[in-house]
Amino acid sequence: MSFKPPALVLLVALVAAGCARQTSFTTDVYPILEQNCLSCHSEGKQGHAASGFSVENYDTLMQGTSFGPVITPGSSASSTLLILVEGRAHKSITMPRGKAPLSAAQIGLIKKWIDEGAKHN
Repeated sequence: MSFKPPALVLLVALVAAGCARQTSFTTDVYPILEQNCLSCHSEGKQGHAASGFSVENYDTLMQGTSFGPVITPGSSASSTLLILVEGRAHKSITMPRGKAPLSAAQIGLIKKWIDEGAKHN
């Protein structure tokens, strides 16, 4: 004999899954970048001069560095930005440089946003 959950339970589970709020670049991700990265990675600053990487806005973030993109929409595992902020890169290029590392919650938001497609929302 197999257990079959009532239809109402399945309906509630499906509705709840569909109502999960998508991570927003504007309200979730950009404030993290603004607080931790913008002071170096904006036009005329040291990080921008060294790498060509700017987090001034969505478009410059998605352009990446002079070496290529740092975000692969839909794949945080392939995104250089996540490797750098998680501390998985060589310590000389781990970001943010000269500041406390991002919190697990901040990294989680960036990761979720990338996995959700890194949308300009």
